[in-house]
Amino acid sequence: MAEKKKRLAFLINLERCIGCNACTISCKSFYDLHPSMKRRFVRETDEMLTGTAKRCYISTACNHCDQPACAKACPTGAYSKLDNGIVKHNQDRCIGCKMCATACPYGVPQYDPVKKKMDKCSMCWDRIEVGELPICVSSCPLEAISIVDLNEIDESQVVSDVPGFVDSSITGSSTRFILPKATSVVRG
Repeated sequence: MAEKKKRLAFLINLERCIGCNACTISCKSFYDLHPSMKRRFVRETDEMLTGTAKRCYISTACNHCDQPACAKACPTGAYSKLDNGIVKHNQDRCIGCKMCATACPYGVPQYDPVKKKMDKCSMCWDRIEVGELPICVSSCPLEAISIVDLNEIDESQVVSDVPGFVDSSITGSSTRFILPKATSVVRG
């Protein structure tokens, strides 16, 4: 029987994320991104997530979608979906037309004003290939971000959508979330 191909995805534990932005800053620093650019975004979540004013944060990046809108919109074929599920951007083929940014419902592709090309999270595919973790994962002090194989996780323990996040069914977003516990449980 043939072995299933890996389907790598980000798993974000909203109970652990404290909004420190270590993931965003470490990525910007490691990839020497222009100050106007980010590959990972940390936002405060909607209060409806817990039903109270409990503060929660959500760290997102490229969702490495099953049907990536960025790839469909790119006129030069600068995007490719790797066998492990990662959506990779090839800057050598990019002409900086921004069509991918317009097409992406998550606002992921960013324009680099120096290179005059688009840029996005690559899940540090080159680090993964040599057995290392993505920069955002290794820099998170509370281990709120991890990489999982969607073939191996219990989907009943995670969700694809959270309030304030674009509907994952639009492009088949691979990102999964662990929701925070109810405030009453946390406060006792």
